[in-house]
Parts: sequence; C-alpha cells; structure tokens
Amino acid sequence: MADDDVWLAGVDGCRAGWVAALVRPRGGEIRVRVVSRFADVVTAPEAPAVIAVDIPIGLPERVGPGGRAAENAVRPLLGARQSSVFSVPSRAAIAERDYRAACALALQTSDPPRKVSKQLFNIAPKIREVDDFLRDCPDAAGRIHETHPELAFWFLNGEREVPEPKKVKSRPYPPGLALRRRLLAQGAVPVDGLSVPDGAGADDLIDAAACALVARRIHDGVARAYPPAIERDGRGLRMAIWV
Repeated sequence: MADDDVWLAGVDGCRAGWVAALVRPRGGEIRVRVVSRFADVVTAPEAPAVIAVDIPIGLPERVGPGGRAAENAVRPLLGARQSSVFSVPSRAAIAERDYRAACALALQTSDPPRKVSKQLFNIAPKIREVDDFLRDCPDAAGRIHETHPELAFWFLNGEREVPEPKKVKSRPYPPGLALRRRLLAQGAVPVDGLSVPDGAGADDLIDAAACALVARRIHDGVARAYPPAIERDGRGLRMAIWV
C-alpha cells in the first residue's frame, strides 16, 4: 500500500473516552476525533496501520521495584517528568474494580510489596478496555503499540528532559503546552489551528499528537523499544514503551 493511502493513529485517554490524532506517514493532513471506545479507533474508516496509545499494554503476573521493566527503562530519561510514568501492578490487581481490593492484590503480587497508586487506579478501566480488546482481537496486536507522550517529547527535545511541565497542580500549564506544540511542529505533527474536540482537553490533543509521531516512527521502522529486550506477559503481549 502506498503511503498516500496509509493512516497512522496516536491515541490518548480523555474524559469522553479516547482522542485520536490520525496522520499520514509523510505529514500533511491531520484528523482529530473523540471516540467512546478504543475499538472505534481500530475500526475507524481510515483503518490505521499503526496505533500508538498512551496506555500500559502487557500486564505481568508479578512485579518488581518500580513496576515493569518498561517503566524502569523510561523513567531515568525524563528527569522531573518521570512522575508521569506510573508503576503498573499485576494483572490481578488491574482486574479489581475496588481500590482496597486492588491494593491488597498488588501487595500480594509485588516484591517489595507495593499498593496501587491512585493515579494508576484511575486509568485502570482504560487499561482493562485495551487489554480486553487485545484478548478478543489478537490479530490486531501487531498494529497496537504502547507509548508515552513525555517520552515522545523527550525525543523531540533532542533526547533531553523537557524543562516545563504540562500541568501544575492538575491544571494545564500554558508555557508547558506551548513548548510541546513547538516540539510537535518541529516533528511535523503541528497542532496549532486544530480545534480541541468536545470531550477532550488541549493537553489530551497534544498528547495524542505526540503518540501519532511515535506511530509514524514505528511505521518507518526507526522506533526504539524500552527496554530493548522486549518482555511479554502471560498472554504474549509485548511489555515495552516505544518512541
């Protein structure tokens, strides 16, 4: 298939579900939309050949310090931004809908024993959604890759820590958002002029565009996996963060 016929997608969670930034391999048009289900990105009319999503993929049966090897490989690169990389607990802990029960299972399946962070627990429904989709549609697994927006911005910033935060006290931080928009423009995924769709925030759009940049790198065969020696979970899913 010629690149002119190919679409790629970067995906980030948002309050209405998922925001997708759809791009071409060689720049050009960018399409942005909010969908309620992750499956709607995979089955979108553009049929994205590569999907890079900001959500943990691959859930271990047991975890060591700091979560999976993927989180531990990425955090040191991000400096002050490393707190955005949450420690992923075991599959059993993710499956729990009750926070106390999730923490109890996490303690039993981690060494040293560690509870589930509130931030991770808040996105657990989306982790389960993607995990369930990959269980039900295993043929799609090759198209779907885990990434992290702050790792994409680290790459765009010359593989250096991004000096400004995206949020301060849980609120969007305009200087940090402006810096990330400039980095995206340098990476040929400009978001200036794009309308933020209903159900998403400006930071969600920026993060989805960063994920789209990673999808483009994966399509071009130049993306890197962290860790380079990719581990797999009990279902055979890759546990790696791509950039």
